Amino acid sequence: MNPDTLAAIDFHVHVEQDAHGHLALDGELMDASAAYFKAGTNRTPTVEDLAAYYRERSIAAVIFTVDATRGLGHPALSSEAIADAAREHADVLIPFGSVDPHDPDAAERARRLVTDHGVRGFKFHPSLQAFEPDDQRYYPLYETIQDLGVPALFHTGQTGIGAGLPGGRGIKLRYSNPILLDDVAADFPGLTIVLAHPSVPWQDEAISIATHKANVYIDLSGWSPKYFPPQLVRAAGSILKHKVLFGSDFPVLTPDRWLSDFNALDTIKPEARDLILKQNATRVLGL
Repeated sequence: MNPDTLAAIDFHVHVEQDAHGHLALDGELMDASAAYFKAGTNRTPTVEDLAAYYRERSIAAVIFTVDATRGLGHPALSSEAIADAAREHADVLIPFGSVDPHDPDAAERARRLVTDHGVRGFKFHPSLQAFEPDDQRYYPLYETIQDLGVPALFHTGQTGIGAGLPGGRGIKLRYSNPILLDDVAADFPGLTIVLAHPSVPWQDEAISIATHKANVYIDLSGWSPKYFPPQLVRAAGSILKHKVLFGSDFPVLTPDRWLSDFNALDTIKPEARDLILKQNATRVLGL
C-alpha cells in the first residue's frame, strides 16, 4: 500500500458477510440496524465487495468484524478468514481482528492473528460484547495487544445495533462510555486506543481523554459530519487535529456522503483536513 496514491484512509469499515453467506448479525438485529441508519447500499458486503468499492474511490479501508459470540449468542465471522482474504487486496484493505474478551484464549488468539494472519489492529464493541473495558480481568489481553504494537479500536457512545427493539435486545449502552477507557489508556501507555464515533451522549468525556492521553485518538465514523456535536468540530479543527481520524462506518454510512458533508464544514482548515483524512491514520497504522 502506497499512502501517497490514496485520497483518504477510512478507519472504520464493517465486513458483514463471509464467503459462505454467513452474516455478522442475526436477522432481527440486522433489520433493526438497517432501519435505524436508513442504509441504502448493500448492507452485507464481503471482503471482496469492500475491496472493489474502495479501490474505485482510491481510498484505503480498515476492515473488521466484531466477535460478540457470547454477548449476542450469534456465531462471529472469522477474523482469520477476513485477514487472509484481505491479503489479496493489500493495496486498499487493512485488516483488523476481533476477539471475544470473554474467551479465556483471547490474548493468545490475538497474538496469532497478528503473527500468523497479519492483522494490523483490533476492534472491540463493549456493548455488543457485554463487557466493561476497565475490568482488570481483560488486562492480559490489552497487555498482549500493547506488546504486539498494534492499535485497539473501541466502539463508544450509543449504538444503532438493537435500536428500537424491546430492551434494545439486552444491549447495554453504559459499557460504551469512553470514560471506562481512561484507566486502560493510563495503565497501558504504549497501547494506541482509538475511540470510535462521536461518543454521544459522552462527547466531552471522549474529548477530555484524547486531549489528556497521548495514546488516545478519536475516529469520526457513524455520523454525517453535519450532525457532529459542535464541541467535536471545534476540537477536530484545533487542539485535536492530530488526534482525529476519518471513518465512515460503511456500509451504514457511505464514505461518499461522509466526505461530501465533511467538505461542507467551513470551520475545518485545509491543514486539519489533510491530517484527518489520511495523515493521522497513516501514523497510527505505521504505514
